Amino acid sequence: MALASLRALACVAVLVLASCSSGDDTTVVGRAGRDNKLTIGVAFDQPGLGVRRMDGVLKGFDIDVARYVATELGVEESGITWVEVSPPERENMITSGRVDFVVTGYSITPKRKEVIDFVGPYFIAGQDLLVRMDDTRVTGPESLAQDGVRLCSTQGSTSAQHVIDEYAPGGRLVEYPQFSDCVTALLAENVDALTTDDVILAGYAAQNPEVLRVVGKPFSKEEYGIGLRKGDTASKTKITEAVRKMMTSGEWRKSLEANIGRSGYKIPEPPELVP
Repeated sequence: MALASLRALACVAVLVLASCSSGDDTTVVGRAGRDNKLTIGVAFDQPGLGVRRMDGVLKGFDIDVARYVATELGVEESGITWVEVSPPERENMITSGRVDFVVTGYSITPKRKEVIDFVGPYFIAGQDLLVRMDDTRVTGPESLAQDGVRLCSTQGSTSAQHVIDEYAPGGRLVEYPQFSDCVTALLAENVDALTTDDVILAGYAAQNPEVLRVVGKPFSKEEYGIGLRKGDTASKTKITEAVRKMMTSGEWRKSLEANIGRSGYKIPEPPELVP
């Protein structure tokens, strides 16, 4: 064989070995394959979806979804770096590359889709109300207009203000820094209802099943998606396949039952994923 041919074959071999030993670090699947590591943004303060316990262990439906997706991408638990992401930070965390993807009860909206891509919906929630078990006054958002009924939510919550504006003009809104503060106030009878997405409320009810309940009359539709960098088509396809497998395998329902089943929340059927 001519020397030139041997050199050509050697170059091809070097290129093949290089491509096998290093992933495409511009994509989530490439980085996962190269490093066997992922950085995932989640919530630490949403019981039922994502919460960090006192011992540091993360629990919740979103945590299970993230773990399942990571495993399907070839990354085990030991290779996951969990990062707490607050709602105002999510898009920036994704576009800056500080996280590979976000799983935080992240509602899919047209405005957000201008900046990032979504895989989903993997769950459909609705805004609802959490009340004390023995309080029969609050039966839906309209009943919050009653004298003396106090609605609680986090500071600056647009969803809470929407309830007051659209359903209970003149209603009384009490704000705290975190939802857990509202739950404490609800248990102490300093407020009478807490509003946010029903699955999050179910997580709090599951922690206090004897004294708290979800009203069960959702008045909005929130489609949750996994947020990732816009244009990462290969990763979006792989993550969609992973979520679909979780749904069809029974692990999706099993996770919801484990995390919010005690609340009495009716577990829905898995939603249809949008390609």
